[in-house]
Amino acid sequence: MRERLEIYKEKVVDQYASSPEISPPVTPLLRKDNYTKVIEERKRQAEEERIKKEEAEKKKKEEQEKKKKEDEQKKKEEEEKKKIEGKDEKKEVKVALKTRLTSAVWRSVDMVLKPIEDSMDSVVGQTIDPFTDRRYIAWLSLVTLAFNYNTWFTTARLCFPYHTESAIPYWFALDLLADLIYFTDSIIFQPRKQFVKGGDIIKDRVLTKKNYRDSERFKADMMSLIPFDLLYLQFGFKSIFRANRLMRADTFFEFSDRLESIMAKAYIWRVIRTIGYLLFMLHLNACFYYVASDYQGIGKTKWVYSGLGSAYLSCFFYAEKSLLMIGELPIPDSMFGQIFQMTNYLFGAFFMSIILGQMRDVIGAATAGQTYFRSSMDSTVAYMVTNRIPSLVQNRVRTWYTYTWDAQGMLDESELLDKMPLVMKTAIAVDINLATFQKIDLFKGCDQQMLVDMLLRLKSIIYLPGDFVVKKGDIGKEMYIIKSGAVQVVGGPDNSIVFVTLKAGCVFGEISLLQSSKDGGNRRTANVKAYGFANLFVLEKKDLFDILVHYPESQKVLARKGRKLMKAKGPAAAKAEEDKKKGLALFGPRPGTPKLLRAVGGTINKGIIDRLKSAAAGQ
Repeated sequence: MRERLEIYKEKVVDQYASSPEISPPVTPLLRKDNYTKVIEERKRQAEEERIKKEEAEKKKKEEQEKKKKEDEQKKKEEEEKKKIEGKDEKKEVKVALKTRLTSAVWRSVDMVLKPIEDSMDSVVGQTIDPFTDRRYIAWLSLVTLAFNYNTWFTTARLCFPYHTESAIPYWFALDLLADLIYFTDSIIFQPRKQFVKGGDIIKDRVLTKKNYRDSERFKADMMSLIPFDLLYLQFGFKSIFRANRLMRADTFFEFSDRLESIMAKAYIWRVIRTIGYLLFMLHLNACFYYVASDYQGIGKTKWVYSGLGSAYLSCFFYAEKSLLMIGELPIPDSMFGQIFQMTNYLFGAFFMSIILGQMRDVIGAATAGQTYFRSSMDSTVAYMVTNRIPSLVQNRVRTWYTYTWDAQGMLDESELLDKMPLVMKTAIAVDINLATFQKIDLFKGCDQQMLVDMLLRLKSIIYLPGDFVVKKGDIGKEMYIIKSGAVQVVGGPDNSIVFVTLKAGCVFGEISLLQSSKDGGNRRTANVKAYGFANLFVLEKKDLFDILVHYPESQKVLARKGRKLMKAKGPAAAKAEEDKKKGLALFGPRPGTPKLLRAVGGTINKGIIDRLKSAAAGQ
């Protein structure tokens, strides 16, 4: 019974437990319209799946083709890269081989030239500073002379009949001398030139030599040394074979730059160089004229060279008249002569405009300072005339302008120094005034850098004879250092008494620079006037205090020394009061009026006043 009961319970819980298999779900009944919709929906879904499948296959094919193309492209790039690498390797091999051969050649050359280079070390040094070494500039002048010889005489010998049998040995000797100078410059001087790389000055001989051999100038120098003169053996002694010697033009321009940098008046060399350009163009024109005359026949017409006198001087005279257009010339008879003459006139006008413009620039640059001085002086004089300044003052102003310009070549030195870097300004100031500053008692024991900073604040002022630099009683705001000339400390009636004369290197006014007390410590205690023309350096109190902010220890030292100096001299106001008391010492103080006398006197005075009033009323 219990077993049956359990079976029935299971059947009640699971209604399908009594069946051996699960019955399939009942298929719902559909109407015709609904069935049609279901069929269409299935077709639509099948179509969408087909389209998606086709698109997926198409996309897959495209990706495969794209991948195939990328693979082919990569393959081509790899092949090209391999080819390029192969070429680069070949090129590198060639370059490496070329470098090795070049290095081997230069090593052999250096071994041959080493005894000569070692012997020249004691003369010119291991390396040469091309900017400051005067020996190098002197050598450049010699190379420039050789270059000018080749430039002028090669063209002259090419055009004029100067290669006679008697003259050829002399020409040959001069040519050898010029070539020897070129060769010496290339193996001794140029490889020793220092150069700047990354801001560093390279002084290593190996590096300077390599730098020269890698430069374009080295190639030009080597081209200028090619011995085409050996062709004399085949074609005769002709100067055309020396045309490559003109490739040393860089030496001339370098010499010109270096010479300008060391000359005090560089405009002199610029004028000489411009005149040289003019003469060389006339020289070339004279050569062309002789060639043209020889082409048409010397002496056949009035226009060509007549054949009389010196050929070069006659042709140069023609070139001077033709290019400079300063004289009449015969009219050419032939078309060739007319074309030559027209070309000469056109070239002459163009060339003269260039030369005149360059000469104007050179002279203008040389006289720029004088022009500025004149314009400044004229403007000042015009201002004084407009405002009717007395003639005495005008004459003193003119004198100041003239003396200032003659003494220092400029009106304001600070304008020139302001353009320089701080290091250079400091070097100039230290060289001129540091020794004087160190001798001043007030500044002894102060920081040296503070003194250098003070030097940079100095201002130069020129005083005329009789000008008062300071006057007694003025508030002291400056300290003075005498650069040149002299000043006098004067006093007495009309300042006719000279107490002392201070000359160049002396200092005055330094105590007033630090004192500003109520007792007159910053007041000038004497009159100081210029004796003759005096050039003074001035340091203002404001500049000194601006500097002392950064040097507290020096400030304490100056304050202590200033108090000591003031105590030694005594305060000006206290001294004046003391002098006043000493002058009144003979006269004692007036005694006071007694009280009784003061009371009686007051009563009497009151009675007299009342009587006067009553008398006036009765009248």
